[in-house]
Amino acid sequence: MNNTDRKEPNILVTGTPGVGKSLICKTLAEKTGLAWLDVSALAVENKCVESYDEVYKCPILDEDKLLDLMEDIMSKGGQIVDYHGADFFPERWFDIVFVLRTDTTILYDRLVERGYKGKKLEDNIDCEIFQTILEEAKASYRTEIVHELSSNTMDQVTENVNRICQWIEQWKLDNQK
Repeated sequence: MNNTDRKEPNILVTGTPGVGKSLICKTLAEKTGLAWLDVSALAVENKCVESYDEVYKCPILDEDKLLDLMEDIMSKGGQIVDYHGADFFPERWFDIVFVLRTDTTILYDRLVERGYKGKKLEDNIDCEIFQTILEEAKASYRTEIVHELSSNTMDQVTENVNRICQWIEQWKLDNQK
């Protein structure tokens, strides 16, 4: 799939749970008309789940089945993909990758509010401290398409949405036929 075959870009918005991916993706979809693809929900709805992780209280994805399901969707373009991982999607799918980052004190409060505790809470905070998702994205995609965005406040969310909207407009200008 060549980027120029699509009329609209595909965007990956990734980061540790609690950094604001869904809020940004929902807002972007409303402002741009692009489709918001919540990968976790898509996987559950389409039975792309192998089992259930009792420690983390979440489904374990059948990645191959999920990727097969997503291939046609992604080839059309215009997708805002929302997922807390970056390393199993094909690089060709994305024109740009945004990794949201949040101060760990703020993230801790958000995750506790969601009911995270014990190992799940600790591991997600560690994931943010050690920049796990950012490093995963940098290892999986061309560095020039990976962008780190701070997502601590509503003002930053608004700035990030506006920045991504500007990027989308520029992509469309650059890829007109």
